[in-house]
Amino acid sequence: MPSEDFPEWFRRRRYPFFRSWFFEDMDKMFREIEKMMEEEFKIFTSRVPKDYVRERKLPDGTTVREWGPFVYGYSVKIGPDGKPEIREFGNVKPSRLGPQVKEEREPLVDVIETDGEIHIVAELPGVEKNDIKLHGTEDSLTISVDTPQRKYYKEVTLPAKVKVKEAKTQYKNGVLEVTLPKIKEEKKPKGEPISID
Repeated sequence: MPSEDFPEWFRRRRYPFFRSWFFEDMDKMFREIEKMMEEEFKIFTSRVPKDYVRERKLPDGTTVREWGPFVYGYSVKIGPDGKPEIREFGNVKPSRLGPQVKEEREPLVDVIETDGEIHIVAELPGVEKNDIKLHGTEDSLTISVDTPQRKYYKEVTLPAKVKVKEAKTQYKNGVLEVTLPKIKEEKKPKGEPISID
């Protein structure tokens, strides 16, 4: 990536007016940090899907490069056991090799369990009801959208077995709600004590 794509503040050298060895060493250190950041940015941009990089001409004839959309977020809630539950969403995933950008955005999903059912709420802004595809098993629910404008994908592991054929769904204002009744577990008869003669 050419250096002119980086903002001016990013390319500017630090402390050019100091001449002491201390500030020269600091200047060298900042240049090394900038170099490392430039390399990381190059690696990140090489992993961006081509659809996420667009060029646009401005009225004055210059060309600007636009990136994105990049979405990453998380939500935190306290579970029934009092421990925090952290859920990530978006199309950027942290990894050991650096951030990975995916075409599909992972929607924010809440799973609420009651005595008789499991309620799933997913945020899917910008899509029509007909674009949403749901696939369920007793143990999981997969939500997917694949349109030219929006791509979402999330596989939700359910906390209990459910009756998929009895699912109820509703989609309004970008929010999908799926209610799945639980499969009632048969209670195993408790053993009776036996006396030894």
